Amino acid sequence: MVIASPDIPLTLTLTPEHEDLIKTVRAFARREIAPIAAEYDESGEFPLATVRKMGEMGLMGIEVPEAYGGAGMDTLAYVLTMIEVARADASHSTILSVNNSLYAYGIMQFGTEAQKQKYVAPVAAGAKIGAYSLTEPMSGSDAATMASRAVLNEAGTHYIINGRKSWVTSGPVADYVVLFTMTHPEKGNKGITAFLVEADQPGFIRGKKEPKLGIRASATSELVFENYACPVENILGRVGDGFKIAMTVLDAGRIGIAAQALGIAEAAYEAALTYARERQAFGGPIGQFQMIQQKIADMKTRIEAARALIYNAVLAKQRAKLEGGRFTLEASIAKLFASEAAAFVTDEAVQIHGGMGYSKEFPVERYYRDARITRIYEGTSEVQRMVIARSELGLR
Repeated sequence: MVIASPDIPLTLTLTPEHEDLIKTVRAFARREIAPIAAEYDESGEFPLATVRKMGEMGLMGIEVPEAYGGAGMDTLAYVLTMIEVARADASHSTILSVNNSLYAYGIMQFGTEAQKQKYVAPVAAGAKIGAYSLTEPMSGSDAATMASRAVLNEAGTHYIINGRKSWVTSGPVADYVVLFTMTHPEKGNKGITAFLVEADQPGFIRGKKEPKLGIRASATSELVFENYACPVENILGRVGDGFKIAMTVLDAGRIGIAAQALGIAEAAYEAALTYARERQAFGGPIGQFQMIQQKIADMKTRIEAARALIYNAVLAKQRAKLEGGRFTLEASIAKLFASEAAAFVTDEAVQIHGGMGYSKEFPVERYYRDARITRIYEGTSEVQRMVIARSELGLR
């Protein structure tokens, strides 16, 4: 597969380093994550111990340069890691995605040297947890309607932040948060500014933890800010650049969620294959029946199509890094298709298992629940369709 420009042809190749990464992450995920996935899904407890181990392996900052505590690898390495971790447990891959794509990527793109050293290095190494906070109770896809406010104090040294944010992944445990809030509400999207906030400061309050359908070990909560004083040096980018930063970061985040969706789908598919080979009915394995074979064929086709679109988005991101520009369209296409493929595959996996697919004794029940969120966060499927269509129609 190739995305070519007049001067810089780009190809996607699995290097020996990538192959080693897949083996290492797969072994770790099977040994450390898969055995505890059901337990943590049931309890909803944040898996801090394994998150720390992922940090020690460099997985919490895969694309972050080694000088800032990361692994210094590429986007393909990140995608391959997300797939392998999601195959073992979607919750762990969600935590991985937030730290890599939504948190570290934004700071590496728009942060100062001091901000990178202070806020990226410890998160990439797994010593601290990062989070990304854009959504509010009445402000989701339409960020311009957010009600939170940041007002510069008279001395011009701090912004005083007040408001409530919702659906903050890792909110209950985060040490640092990339926060988006209004500094100039009269300007709409252009009045949003990004701040780096620290959880141990006065005025930072962790709100209610969300009781979720899936990815239950990935802690999610509200965050409340009551006269939180954020120093001006903690502005990420420039005042008013928040919306641009948020959308740029979401492009990267959508590639990560597409990879997560693919990993969940692969796990469900493998479980369905095993069951179709072993489950006996009417004198033989159920895999001998054409209805089951049709399901297997359709599942496999969607998985491989999703993989191709994800790799296409990886290439687009590499091209953007070399030539400038965005990779919004390719990321949205990959995220839309992969998330809907995961929904299809996990649903068919439950169906192949029959009644046992509805039981917690088999993991396909968890895969089914976990896959559902991939059509919502980092932009709903409806938003992705809007992004794709507006791009094709030439609309801004």
